[in-house]
Amino acid sequence: MATFNPNADGDSEMNIELTKEEAEGTYANLVMIAHSPEEFILDFIRVVPGVKKARVKSRIIVTPQHAKRLLGALKENIQRYEEAHGAIAEPNQDDGEGGAPPMNFGGFRGKA
Repeated sequence: MATFNPNADGDSEMNIELTKEEAEGTYANLVMIAHSPEEFILDFIRVVPGVKKARVKSRIIVTPQHAKRLLGALKENIQRYEEAHGAIAEPNQDDGEGGAPPMNFGGFRGKA
């Protein structure tokens, strides 16, 4: 189990534990977001090619304030990523889908 101290300045300390299982992560290639006046709900989903049904792998519920902080953190991290690795290509905006990535994934079609 790893322990992190996000406040390296020493003013206040919070230890965050990360188990081995959690450290492996859960892959998701789609997120659906909903909100109410009190919370934002993020459903992380794994879509598999050729399968017409997808399952929510994780649901995270946060306050509006935390959602806004998350947005800021994502913007900052994307900026750092692009500075180090180049611009992230966005989906074609002229695809009639509002820029949504294709869900067919392309590639081979397996047969059993």
